[in-house]
Amino acid sequence: MSQSFLSHLTDTLAQIEAEGLYKRERLITSPQGGEITVGDRQVINLCANNYLGLADHPALIAAARDALEPKGFGMASVRFICGTQDIHRELEQRLARFLNKDDAILFAACFDANGGLFEPLLGPEDAIVSDALNHASIIDGIRLCKAKRYRYANSDMGDLEAQLKQARADGARHVMIATDGVFSMDGYLANLPEITRLARAYDALVMVDDCHATGFMGPHGAGTPDHFGLDVDILTGTLGKALGGAIGGYIAGPQPVIDLLRQRARPYLFSNSLPPAIVMAGIEAIRLVEEGADLRARLFDNARYWRAGLTDLGFDLLPGEHPIIPVMLGEAKLAQDMAARLFDEGVYVSGFFFPVVPRGQARIRTQMNAALTREELDRALAAFATAGKALGVI
Repeated sequence: MSQSFLSHLTDTLAQIEAEGLYKRERLITSPQGGEITVGDRQVINLCANNYLGLADHPALIAAARDALEPKGFGMASVRFICGTQDIHRELEQRLARFLNKDDAILFAACFDANGGLFEPLLGPEDAIVSDALNHASIIDGIRLCKAKRYRYANSDMGDLEAQLKQARADGARHVMIATDGVFSMDGYLANLPEITRLARAYDALVMVDDCHATGFMGPHGAGTPDHFGLDVDILTGTLGKALGGAIGGYIAGPQPVIDLLRQRARPYLFSNSLPPAIVMAGIEAIRLVEEGADLRARLFDNARYWRAGLTDLGFDLLPGEHPIIPVMLGEAKLAQDMAARLFDEGVYVSGFFFPVVPRGQARIRTQMNAALTREELDRALAAFATAGKALGVI
């Protein structure tokens, strides 16, 4: 390889390190859970998307194991060639019923779902109006589409209306509003009641990425539309967070939307279908969620207790009702130092900093799950108190 190119990469990495932005990975030697083993240490895990604590649930492990003999290890094919088993359609139909949609289509991940959504549905005559803080997968999916792009300030409904007016003034044939259901760095919920009202007023579609809501938001756990008691046109989401924490994404919506995506969504057409074990565990995860009012109640009890405990200690938190509870620290180095000190105290968290969040808004993003006990939360609060005082945060 070219030495000048390698030197360029080395210099770039050194600059990332010097700015305190270098990301390091710790090796976990246990299943994902409320407590995990890192090396030879057991620590409380407060940074997984394992909201309902299902990642190591015995029923999901059994469902995955029981799929291997009758269904095999992998499909070695894309869906339209010879990669569709009966269980793939079963999972899609279960997801559709759970989300109150006509049908659903599976992808390897929600990043692929968002990457494959826009281009088949919208052309250069159309427009997409996107929230400024949408997930990178939505941004990348929109970039792959020839539709005109409009952006509105995060959750600014006045700006959204202005962009809708502009899209209509520019002669857009069809307009789609694209938003996260929950903005994952902040734990803020999209204002879906006002978004859907404006969509009706300007004859626009609404697409919601509900990765950080499916399974636990709303009275039935069906996400942010369920939480607000309303309907949106298209939902994307994942099996990789509350629904077992493995991998796999989906799009759910009206039948013609799903049918066209099966014909033209490139990540669907050119990626292997999900392994049978993941599919069967996904079906079981939906069953647990549908019967999981107690898990949702425990999750939000934990979130309220944790937020109150951090507030009493004097930490600067972003307000909200979601189990994502960010502890604001400001600078990247402080966030990394805080995460390291907390690990020393027996708590696993990660510092979030640029480019994941804007410069000057570094944080520790804590996340609650239903598997955490009150005793574990109290130990974690004591660790935050020790680390926060040592670093002058509180």
